Amino acid sequence: MTTTDRKDMRAGTASEDVARTTGEDEARTAVSRLTSEQVWGEVARASFAVLGYVTPSGEPRSSGVVYKTVGGRLYVAVAPDGWKARHIAMSGRAAVTVPVRRGGFLSLLVPIPPATVSFHGTAIVHPSGSPQVDGLMEELAPLLPTERQNSASIIEIVPEGTFVTYGLGVSLIQMRDPATACARVIVAEEARPS
Repeated sequence: MTTTDRKDMRAGTASEDVARTTGEDEARTAVSRLTSEQVWGEVARASFAVLGYVTPSGEPRSSGVVYKTVGGRLYVAVAPDGWKARHIAMSGRAAVTVPVRRGGFLSLLVPIPPATVSFHGTAIVHPSGSPQVDGLMEELAPLLPTERQNSASIIEIVPEGTFVTYGLGVSLIQMRDPATACARVIVAEEARPS
């Protein structure tokens, strides 16, 4: 087998790519009944996310974090000298994936994966005592033990572009079909919760 044969096997044909794209577009249209407001609602109801960022040398990292939404932004409290605060401050960018529990009581009996909302955005690291987040500290207090509330840095994440969802707005059975379960929803400014 030649290198060209291997590339052809991986890439498929142009007509397959067009068919795949058309099928994905149809699936996204079918799930387009999701609105930015609905997705924001799911993000606001949850409190745990996986935060992705890169190191100064370009290596990917991710961490589980507890967050709070306020005014269409996510806020995460972190140690001021930790990796998240240092690396995110350098790049000003972050990616977030929020798991959304589905299945209710049934999920305790059957392994049902969570739905997800993923997005990227601008990330700003505010040092403790920063005037930009001082007014929010009462709302953000549950993120930290009392003894760390005056020393933590706060990462503010502003979602941009599109939310990429999996499993929202579809039945549990439809979650088995990635083409049906995936959707892209524009992060609409007017839909941001206040």
